Amino acid sequence: MRFQREIVDVWDAQKRLEPWIRPLGTEKVKLTDSIGRYLGENVAATHDFPHFRRSMMDGFAVRSADTKGASEECPVTLQVIESIPCGAVPTKKLTANTAVRIMTGAMMPEGADSVVMIELTEQMQKDGQTYAVVKKETKPDENVIPIGLEMAKGTLILEKGRKINPGEAALLAAFGYDTVTVSRRPTVAIFATGSELLDVSEPLEPGKIRNSNSYMVAAQVLNAGGIPVLLEKVPDDVGLAKSMILDAMEKVDLVITTGGASVGDYDILVDIFEQWDGKMLFNKVAMRPGSPTTVGVWRDKFLFALSGNPGACFVGFELFVRPVIWGMQGKPDIYLPSFSAFLAEDYKKKDSFYRIVRGKSEVKDGKIYVRSAGIDQSNVLSSIRDTDCLIVIPRDRNVMNAGEMVKVLRLNVPE
Repeated sequence: MRFQREIVDVWDAQKRLEPWIRPLGTEKVKLTDSIGRYLGENVAATHDFPHFRRSMMDGFAVRSADTKGASEECPVTLQVIESIPCGAVPTKKLTANTAVRIMTGAMMPEGADSVVMIELTEQMQKDGQTYAVVKKETKPDENVIPIGLEMAKGTLILEKGRKINPGEAALLAAFGYDTVTVSRRPTVAIFATGSELLDVSEPLEPGKIRNSNSYMVAAQVLNAGGIPVLLEKVPDDVGLAKSMILDAMEKVDLVITTGGASVGDYDILVDIFEQWDGKMLFNKVAMRPGSPTTVGVWRDKFLFALSGNPGACFVGFELFVRPVIWGMQGKPDIYLPSFSAFLAEDYKKKDSFYRIVRGKSEVKDGKIYVRSAGIDQSNVLSSIRDTDCLIVIPRDRNVMNAGEMVKVLRLNVPE
């Protein structure tokens, strides 16, 4: 298997994952704890919204018939019988030639059918009474928010699988959902392989590097909604490594390894995939970086063997791991959204594989341009910092010129 691998198209490799993606169960959490999670069920409006007639602005609630013909030159004078702040319930009904002082969002009194803006009125006192001098004619329902304007009771307001962002949280609160049914977050074990790796706290040694991949992948897992579980380094011992990985798979929802998936003498993941009793989905993808990315399923759980090179590891996660983590949470659209953009610079490659370039986008003269975020090599770490998209260079194009259109995958990049 180390040298005889079936080369799979990138998009076909993604399709091979789909039959094995199974949404996890749901759980109820407090509204504050649901933010950033994915809804586990449809949510409906528990009442009309708004559930009472409200004033759209500060002014006077009036009967529109009483303002007929009102103007700057010929104002109408109405007796003010009450003042209604937000949150108060009106106690008086409007009758002919009366008005109520009302604040934005306050409940409309019975008998009133419109609101005159405060700027189009004046107040005056006469014989101990307050009057509103109205300088503009109003029409029925003017500046009034009717019952159920935004939605009626029973309306579907949020669909299952939707991520709870600020707008969703506001709706849930408005309709009294103090607890929310959300999809369970998958737990993701992360192993790094390679005798060259040092822990973050260890001093540098000749020939060794610190383990940065585990922390990069942990950040990606969190960004996708999963719960990362960083485990110890996997030794260059096939039997022990296999035991550690399978033991982890018993305890978590999926496992990611970085390194050890290529064709070198010490790339032990190849040997593990040859010896286990799981199912191989693919072990070579027609893309660079990350062509040796390998994915299998053991007892309905995924094992992702990503490259040890940080650039390839990053790309492999975004193309293959993220869709699975999203799908396990019931997200309906599991792949990175794509758009077209103009190349800001020439690009050359040497083979017939897709080139997935860590890119940076910008808007110039109303057009979106993309360019490499830095040195475009799989072993380069620093360019990941500035990456906000992945540029897809087609298999059949070894040279693409600045100004040509390319497919771009938008990353879920936190600000």
